[in-house]
Amino acid sequence: MIKIYHNPRCRKSREGLKILEESNQKFEVVEYLKSPPSINELKNIIDLLSITPIELIRKNEAIWKEKYKNKSFTDSEIIDLMIENPKLIERPIIFTKHKAVIGRPPEKIHDIIF
Repeated sequence: MIKIYHNPRCRKSREGLKILEESNQKFEVVEYLKSPPSINELKNIIDLLSITPIELIRKNEAIWKEKYKNKSFTDSEIIDLMIENPKLIERPIIFTKHKAVIGRPPEKIHDIIF
């Protein structure tokens, strides 16, 4: 099944959700700010995306700029930061058991649904 880590306040996330709704595919919406992923879920998504944890960080978020910018972290520490502050996780993320995309631009979602 397809899942989307969604933030209803984010325009790109809403656009991604609309693409999924129009696809007639079954999917699950996870409002990750209310139900953050576990460490294992986040590690799995990072693996599916074939990126490093820092690449999943929203570096323009105020909390990143105020607390963490220009500091060095291990991959594990970055994952812990995202678990503690899910607002730092890039959005939307659309994934299945075998693949994932960050929906920026939203058209990337077609890689999952087709």
